[in-house]
Amino acid sequence: VSLVLVQPLPTIQQITKDRSVGSLPLLPYSSMVANCFLWFTYGLLKKEIRVWGTNGVGLLLALFYFMKFARFAPVKSPTLPGAIKQHIQGNAMVVAATFGIVYLSPFTDPASIIGNIAVLFCVAMFGSPLAALQTVLQTKSARSIPLPFTVATVLNCLLWSIYGWWGMKDINIYLPNLLGLAFGLAQVALKLIFDNGSGIMKSEQNLDLIA
Repeated sequence: VSLVLVQPLPTIQQITKDRSVGSLPLLPYSSMVANCFLWFTYGLLKKEIRVWGTNGVGLLLALFYFMKFARFAPVKSPTLPGAIKQHIQGNAMVVAATFGIVYLSPFTDPASIIGNIAVLFCVAMFGSPLAALQTVLQTKSARSIPLPFTVATVLNCLLWSIYGWWGMKDINIYLPNLLGLAFGLAQVALKLIFDNGSGIMKSEQNLDLIA
């Protein structure tokens, strides 16, 4: 988990330096906020310090990343996707729903409900860089897919899949991480294929010279 939590730092530092987010999506950071909050709550309910401890730190970092990104992001953009306000409202709804399930719902096992919801947001977080897939295909460039976050996602999901399957034997842990691993590998493939657009451009230049 620590790999995913710290890997966005170089991207955030570059955004702060450039004072622009370019075509990068906000979804990885907004989904990280919701994801960490849900898993923090799940860990507390399950009394699993490995889960709530890492995600408690992750929640603080995710909020930091979100605020830094939102500061230099356009109000609305197809690569965010949507508007910043919508991302804030979405996270507020997640927090409100979580407290409602824990303290007001009639369910005898709120942890299982929170865990199921957390699975969905975990998958959304790991697959969120693909929100810029249309831009990648149109521009023939994978610049909008953050490589540090993607590499960290692959390593993180691999390790948590192994631990969730053999260590905790918890489907809420290993299932989303197996899906996240698949998303991460897909993003790595896009980076390799398009190589930030340079590989495509070089190929086109070589064809022009031949012609």
